[in-house]
Amino acid sequence: MAPQGDKSSYTDKQKRKAQHIEDSYEKRGVSEEEAEKRAWATVNKQGGGKKSGSGRGKS
Repeated sequence: MAPQGDKSSYTDKQKRKAQHIEDSYEKRGVSEEEAEKRAWATVNKQGGGKKSGSGRGKS
């Protein structure tokens, strides 16, 4: 498992999406730290980083 905060396994598209989600949370008054956590949780839920060799891909 990558260390906390390592986003290198994500695509540029996912990084942009996370940033967009983070910004919208912050506009609603969520703290920067909490907004980032929620944004990445959302991106992960929608299909996380490029997972290879885990044996748990979509069938």
